[in-house]
Amino acid sequence: MAALDDRLLNEFQRDFPLTSRPYAEIAARLGTDEGAVLATLGELVAGGKVSRIGATFVPGRIGAATLAALSVPQGRLQQLAELVSSFPGVNHNYEREHHFNLWFVITGPDESQVDAVVRDIERAARCGRVLSLPLVEPYHLDLGFDLDRAGSETAPAREAGARRKTQGRNGNLHPASFILHPSEHALVSALQEGLPLTSAPYAELALRAGTTEATVIATLKRWLDARVINRLGVIVRHHELGYHANAMVVWDVPNADVRAVGRRVAAAPFVTLCYRRLRHLPDWRYNLYCMIHGKDRSQVLAQITELRANCNL
Repeated sequence: MAALDDRLLNEFQRDFPLTSRPYAEIAARLGTDEGAVLATLGELVAGGKVSRIGATFVPGRIGAATLAALSVPQGRLQQLAELVSSFPGVNHNYEREHHFNLWFVITGPDESQVDAVVRDIERAARCGRVLSLPLVEPYHLDLGFDLDRAGSETAPAREAGARRKTQGRNGNLHPASFILHPSEHALVSALQEGLPLTSAPYAELALRAGTTEATVIATLKRWLDARVINRLGVIVRHHELGYHANAMVVWDVPNADVRAVGRRVAAAPFVTLCYRRLRHLPDWRYNLYCMIHGKDRSQVLAQITELRANCNL
């Protein structure tokens, strides 16, 4: 990657400037001009390396969500994947190497609507029970993807990762639901598309939400301070950046121990996500999850072995 690409991808996944001209501020920090920043980000979006410039919300703070799974015969996988993706609220959908091979995330304004979508998918798919695995407690969630972490992690990268994980553990592990003002729902909807690649993106976001630029900036700052939003910045697509080895690892941990074990798992430098979810008995007894993203499958498998040994799992 060119130097500007590299810095935009790795340095601006969080702490995006909350000023009227954020891309100009980024350009000043990088010693270039606003046009170059906008053009480079546009190329990264067009090339699939960046999903959007936007926000990631803390699960459970507004609305509701669940991770769900189906066991699908291989011959029906493409058909049912397309069916699942057609339902409102399904925003991730992928195949994994397991008897439960189709995994998807459903979001909605409340638990009853999410549960209704789960039941609708179950009836339409005619493929057995849908596992619905709502989040119970996060230990490390979406504070950015460290692109310097590629087998031989540099000391600054390790320190930055440790700081992010410490920040993610501060305060209440699973804060209570946040009540939005009725006028703020429009801003949540407008954010789904991300920040536009224009000189004054918050002003354009304000037009979408029917408010003012100053209100948008103040609201985003308040949401970040209240941990409604985990981070605001560049949302990268790790697969398109060469991180093809993607493992979701699950364990059956006694409920009395899961918080302490989860924190130890989350502290590993190569763990990108870690959380507790409800079990779905008798089909699924696991309650502790983590994600590991790597460029090489054998490296990720070795990291899983290391994690098991270090955390006595």
